[in-house]
Amino acid sequence: MMPDSLPGTYPFLARGGEMGALIRAFDWSATVLDTPDHWPQSLRTTVTILLNSEFPMFLWWGPELIQFYNDAYRLLLTNSDKYSTALGQSGQESWANNWSFVKPLLDRVQNGESIRVDDGIIPTFCTNGPDTIYGTSSYSPVYDEAGAVAGVLLIAHDTTSLKKNEAVFRNLIEEAPVATCLFVGRDLRIEVANEPMLNFWGKGRSVFGKPVAEAVPELQGQPFLATLAEVFETGKTYEAKASPAWLAVNGVLGTYYFDFTYKPLRDANGDVYAIMEMAVDVTAQVLASQQLIESEQFTRNVFYNSPVAKIVFVGEDMTIRTINENMLTMIGRNESVVGKPLLEAVPELVVTPLMERLKRVLATGETYRNPGEKVNLVRYGQPYVGYYNYVYKALHNAQGKRYGVMVTATEVTEQVLARLAVEESESRLRGAIELAQLGTWEMDIATGTVTYSDRIKSWFGVDGLKIDVSDSFNPIHPEDSPRIEAAIETALQPGSSGVYDEEYRLINYQTGDVRIIHAQGRVLYDTQGQAYKLVGTAQDVTAERQQQFALAQLVQERTEELAAANEELAATNEELYSANEEYAAINEELEESNGLLFRSNENLQQFAYVASHDLQEPLRKIQQFGDLLKNHLGDQLGEGSMYLDRMQAAASRMSTLIKDLLSFSRLSTQRNTVDSVSLTEVVETVLADLELVIAESKAVLQLDILPAVEGDRSQLEQLFQNLLSNALKFHKPGIAPHIQVRAGLVTFDQLPSGIKPSRMAASYHRIEVADNGVGFDEKYLDRIFQVFQRLHGKSEFSGTGIGLAICEKVVTNHGGAITATSHPGQGATFIIYLPV
Repeated sequence: MMPDSLPGTYPFLARGGEMGALIRAFDWSATVLDTPDHWPQSLRTTVTILLNSEFPMFLWWGPELIQFYNDAYRLLLTNSDKYSTALGQSGQESWANNWSFVKPLLDRVQNGESIRVDDGIIPTFCTNGPDTIYGTSSYSPVYDEAGAVAGVLLIAHDTTSLKKNEAVFRNLIEEAPVATCLFVGRDLRIEVANEPMLNFWGKGRSVFGKPVAEAVPELQGQPFLATLAEVFETGKTYEAKASPAWLAVNGVLGTYYFDFTYKPLRDANGDVYAIMEMAVDVTAQVLASQQLIESEQFTRNVFYNSPVAKIVFVGEDMTIRTINENMLTMIGRNESVVGKPLLEAVPELVVTPLMERLKRVLATGETYRNPGEKVNLVRYGQPYVGYYNYVYKALHNAQGKRYGVMVTATEVTEQVLARLAVEESESRLRGAIELAQLGTWEMDIATGTVTYSDRIKSWFGVDGLKIDVSDSFNPIHPEDSPRIEAAIETALQPGSSGVYDEEYRLINYQTGDVRIIHAQGRVLYDTQGQAYKLVGTAQDVTAERQQQFALAQLVQERTEELAAANEELAATNEELYSANEEYAAINEELEESNGLLFRSNENLQQFAYVASHDLQEPLRKIQQFGDLLKNHLGDQLGEGSMYLDRMQAAASRMSTLIKDLLSFSRLSTQRNTVDSVSLTEVVETVLADLELVIAESKAVLQLDILPAVEGDRSQLEQLFQNLLSNALKFHKPGIAPHIQVRAGLVTFDQLPSGIKPSRMAASYHRIEVADNGVGFDEKYLDRIFQVFQRLHGKSEFSGTGIGLAICEKVVTNHGGAITATSHPGQGATFIIYLPV
């Protein structure tokens, strides 16, 4: 520490009270300033001024902002634990908690700027909370001997107590129960205003500090500004009652009425320095008074000019007191009915219950409503049947006693007739659905519930009105359920066609009976394009599928019989080659076998014709009945027309299936035309037919040079048509088909063990058709060449399940054999062996 003899050594540090003593006792040699004898003259002079000033003063010196302050400023710091330790410290060290507040001010002053802050915060190490000091502050640069800014001098004037008094006054105004504000000065500057007053003006707090003429410009031209100036000049209080004011509230100029008082406020010298306004909005009372005067005329205008038909009855006989033009038009009368009892004025209403209802409303006071009532009237001398919405309401006098009834009526004839037409259309649609033996269902997407018709509920074996979507899949056969769930989810996907069309097996909850159901539906969308409902129909196709299965079995049996007969014929031919001496006997047996085969083929053709006719006939009836329903009821069916279209489409698919079966049977019965056929030309012809499908799927084909074979050209074209169209159809989504047609030659000994051509030969052409499609599991290899065998649902790939059976029949007719290799997802290769 330095000795306390510095005043004699350094006169500029003399006096200064407690802070002077602290400065003299401070060890300045430990700071960058060194001992006072090393201080520049500018610092000495500024410290002298600081110690001898009665105003609070604070000095930051040098780049480190070393701090000095006097006793007056120390008093501002008494609530801080730093008031004695900040001396000689750097500014950033002392003001660490609020450096962000102090530092920007110091930076501006160090750049040569002088700053004055009115009614602001005085830095006291605590610039937030109840101990905050407010006042006027002056920040000035202190220049050194070279003319550079060496320090920052703060001079402060504490106005905290005054500010607190102002805050109390402001709070009283802001919390006042009526609209209150304070105008200060001759320019009537808005010092404070509470929320009710701001709401009257339609302004926000941005008006504070502005003259009222500027803040509320719509007052220009109104008497208020002149009255305020007069109150400020005379010092006399002014009061007004129900005074109109034109104010812009929420941007809309309107007329409002106020009771208000202008009260002048005086300072210590008795001079007016402000005006306090208190106002009450009496707009509602004034308008109510005005409306009361106009109410009777207004009521009459409303009654007579109402777009709704109105009539007022009084007394027990329901005498017509008043009636508007719309009611006169509705009942087909003129104003002569006024003053007459209802049944005298409109006698055709005697047979209706209207009079009884009017009397009941008058007696009980209960309002009566009757929507869509049918009434027979005589309008302008002509009978008229109309439908009306009525409201009967009792009328009361000032004493609350009922004296009459007012009737309000709206004609809804067009709406009712339209509703009845819709109901009739719906009835016809239900009849059509019943005729077609369809069930209907509806899935509410928002609630996750499904509603079924009685027919579908009987198939399910359930009784509930609605079923949860998750429970609706339970009756579906476990093998079919995942496919059905996926199909519904696909239909509901945004951007999909919104069509659901699936066939599945259904197990009755109660009986365990299994049905085959064909369900179709369509998604309905709201005005925003969001799916909200899936509606559709279902048909029991069990008998139809059983009939198809029986037909397929019968065709298979006939095919096997024909194959057996062909094998016997082949064996007979071989015996002819090996035993010429038995030629005559064998030739007779051959003729007999051929006769049997011919009769078998004739029987098969007759069977095919009968089967086709017996199956096609009901299908034609379904299509004809559907056409009759559409022609006679098409305009009234609405969405039911869609269900008839689907029913006819199903019948068309059945017809196609029967035609394919006939094609299959003809391969077994028709005589082959044997010519030399170029397989290259056959494939080129088929590709020309498939040109559009190839282009759409962007398929890539690689063709070897194919041999010529002895055979029937039309059958061979059908063979490659089916194989190549399958290769195009069963491709993987998003991947273009890649198809190769290769050719080679193998000897009889090189044939795979499972291949048994229908005709023996020394060598065979080996033709391969390979693709990169979805493939199949080879465990189904024996099934794929049988009729009606499908490895994929029809919702995935179309077809009748007969194409590969036709391929095998064509190859067999040509003395060869067909097989295939594949793995799921890795494509498939179909291999044909034809004798050379």
